[in-house]
Amino acid sequence: MQTNTKSAIILAAGDGKRMNSAKPKVLMEVAFEPMLDWVLAALRGAGIAPENTAVIIGARAELLQKHLSKSHGGVQTFVQSERKGTGHAVMQAEAFLRERVGANVAGSIGGSVAVLCGDAPFMDADTIAMAYEQHRSGDYGATVITAELDNPANYGRIIRTGNGANTITHIVEEKDCTEEQRAIREINSGAYWFNCGGLLETLPKLTTANKSGEYYLTDTIGLLHSVSAYKAADSRIVLGANNRRDLRGLNAIAFEESINKHSDNGVEIIGDCYIARNAVIGRDTTLLPGTVIRPDVVIGEDCKIGPFAHLRPGTRLADGVKIGDFVELKSANIGEKTSVAHLSYIGDADVGSGVNFGCGCVTANYDGVNKYRTTIGDNAFIGCNTNLIAPVTIGENAMTAAGSTINREVPANALAIERTPLRIKENWKLNDDRANKRK
Repeated sequence: MQTNTKSAIILAAGDGKRMNSAKPKVLMEVAFEPMLDWVLAALRGAGIAPENTAVIIGARAELLQKHLSKSHGGVQTFVQSERKGTGHAVMQAEAFLRERVGANVAGSIGGSVAVLCGDAPFMDADTIAMAYEQHRSGDYGATVITAELDNPANYGRIIRTGNGANTITHIVEEKDCTEEQRAIREINSGAYWFNCGGLLETLPKLTTANKSGEYYLTDTIGLLHSVSAYKAADSRIVLGANNRRDLRGLNAIAFEESINKHSDNGVEIIGDCYIARNAVIGRDTTLLPGTVIRPDVVIGEDCKIGPFAHLRPGTRLADGVKIGDFVELKSANIGEKTSVAHLSYIGDADVGSGVNFGCGCVTANYDGVNKYRTTIGDNAFIGCNTNLIAPVTIGENAMTAAGSTINREVPANALAIERTPLRIKENWKLNDDRANKRK
């Protein structure tokens, strides 16, 4: 049974003890997304659907299962209860592999399966897809995805057959390298393509006859009939994080990449800003220092954002919007040339064009159980310190007076004032007491 079906196994069972976290390592975030989500997105970009993806989980498995069921429906999980090496991890997905091969394993290809590390967020869709094309075209038993590093220390070296061929003979771990092999700069990324049938036949042949007493997936290379190496164009595919310092380094790379992309697209970015990789920002928009833009945010052209603004998922800004300092938006649609100048929270709201928010405005969108939306019409004026108790609608060209709490609809062109009467107590005794205390 030969097929061109593509599938993937992600190794995500590591403890990540050096992270010193209650979360599994693969759920640690790079640019506001778990590292595991980066890998899953790369697989989708390479044409591998969640239904054809298995994740090997172990440490704090319930957290991973909850995350995957919420954000990546269709992904299968397999538990590695004991950590006995990368080969042992893949063994846990035997049922997943057999689904793709069928009953007759011997001589079957059963499609191709990628094996990736769940804590390598910069593995990209193009690398996965190009490695697959090489793997499929050459009838290889496996294809190792490699990278060339200036400093290859601590990585396994790739030993090619020579003469410019794609094939390799084996992978030599750093501790076993000769001086000549140690000078090789091409290293194993820990990512592979296998034929499903060949991998199923090979996994039982792995042994623990090594210093670590573990089953190494790299040992399959010497057991398969022909193995190629695909060298990635970007060596950053190998980068992972074993501790918080490593994680900070990955975040720095991801945020810098995002800033460079938006700068090239005509966005002016002043000072330190933090932009999710899938954010969309129109040209001639300016981001001021301290601005945080999380995933699933779309910003139009010629907007002014910040300083110290926080745009959360689901935010949509039309052209010419102004979001000032210490403003937070969440799941908010903001119309053209609307201004939310400072010290405000606008969440779960649909706001028209030309609206002006004074300082300190809040949409009270959550009652402790459910969230509700606020609707504001074009050219409305929301006075300073207005509390909008959702669900509520403010009509077109309506105004709310400063300090008002609004809990019912305000018609178009109306003024809504909600204040208690001002009372003045002349010759207030406490004032005398304070004056005497200062003497």
